[in-house]
Amino acid sequence: MKLLMKKALNELTNLQSGEFLLKDLFKGYEWNRIDRKTRLLLGILFLNWVRTTNEDKIKIIEKTSSGQQKYKII
Repeated sequence: MKLLMKKALNELTNLQSGEFLLKDLFKGYEWNRIDRKTRLLLGILFLNWVRTTNEDKIKIIEKTSSGQQKYKII
């Protein structure tokens, strides 16, 4: 789990601005190979990280119709 979280946080540096989903931080085949349980846990960890340590550089916005949390880089 630490490795997946680290990968997501590293990929954030490549984003300039705009909205994104956690799955956007992974290549399509990588995201699809992560089992659902792990993806849900990763989503919770990422949301908590955004709430506590991102220094207001990322804003939490509404969820998609499929229940995925959306974020916006400010």
